[in-house]
Amino acid sequence: MDPPLLRTLKGENLASRPMWLMRQAGRYLPEYRALRADKGGFLELVYDPAAAAEITIQPLRRFGFDGAILFSDILIVPYAMGQDLKFLAGEGPHLSPRLLDATLEGLSASPERLLPIYETVRRVRAALAPEVTMLGFAGSAWTVATYMVAGEGSRDQHETRALAYRDRARFAAIIDAIVNVTVDYLIGQIEAGAQAVQLFDSWAGTLAPAEFERWVIQPNREIVRRVKACYPDVPIIGFPKGAGEKLVAYAHETGVDAVGVDETIDPVWAARELPAGMPVQGNLDPLLLLAGGPELERGALHVLDCFADRPHVFNLGHGIGQFTPIEHVEALLKVVRGWSRT
Repeated sequence: MDPPLLRTLKGENLASRPMWLMRQAGRYLPEYRALRADKGGFLELVYDPAAAAEITIQPLRRFGFDGAILFSDILIVPYAMGQDLKFLAGEGPHLSPRLLDATLEGLSASPERLLPIYETVRRVRAALAPEVTMLGFAGSAWTVATYMVAGEGSRDQHETRALAYRDRARFAAIIDAIVNVTVDYLIGQIEAGAQAVQLFDSWAGTLAPAEFERWVIQPNREIVRRVKACYPDVPIIGFPKGAGEKLVAYAHETGVDAVGVDETIDPVWAARELPAGMPVQGNLDPLLLLAGGPELERGALHVLDCFADRPHVFNLGHGIGQFTPIEHVEALLKVVRGWSRT
């Protein structure tokens, strides 16, 4: 029998809820910080399969989550496409040359940069208990493009949005190139042992409705179609953060098996408006987990109750914060594990 998380993603409404947390493998854990201090920077960890596998497994040892999310980064795809990638302390990721100034044709693709990630997946899958689901992931084309064009993250993605309006053909070529590599990357993760995959569209919420249709829904639909052509039984979770009411169209039109719901969306609305029977994932506010206390339990129970009538993977509305206390995660686990659909 499939593990609980995988059963849920395939549409089974279990009495108790499987749980994992976005960014659960990372810097809020003292064991991660110790390993990073010993091994070096973030990218060095990602490209050391033994270290990356250890980091992926660390939160499972401590908390017993139902899913192991691959320790990697969405910018591995542009790195494989030929951009240089650096993570600078206090500044975040930097890609060069940025496509605002350079062209795709000027990049030298390095697909071998994906190979260590597949080895990490293999190592983790081999080490997991049968009741735990191995989750792979990639960034969606729009979000990855915002970094490739600007060379770094920004709050409103204005340079990328402007390029998409100013030169439709050029920007479409960038999106298409990202889609092609992303499909290969997800298939490679699945072949290495990923049992489900998630598409992160972290900056989907910055787009106007027509642009959302063109640069979020259409590319994700193509990624899902092509991955499903090879692996129709592997669930795909789509997470268009900030989509708001556009989440309904995303759920209907992309072909994803499940949708991630961010913390800005009312779970009552999501439960009512999303396609009947579609699995959902989310959507506790990460800052509520940081704050803890009685409100944490009330908030978690509210999410659980709202999604009681459909398959539901309990998660946050985005990634767990760096300064989240361990005891708050333990308290949340107790609430989720103690809840049951009646």
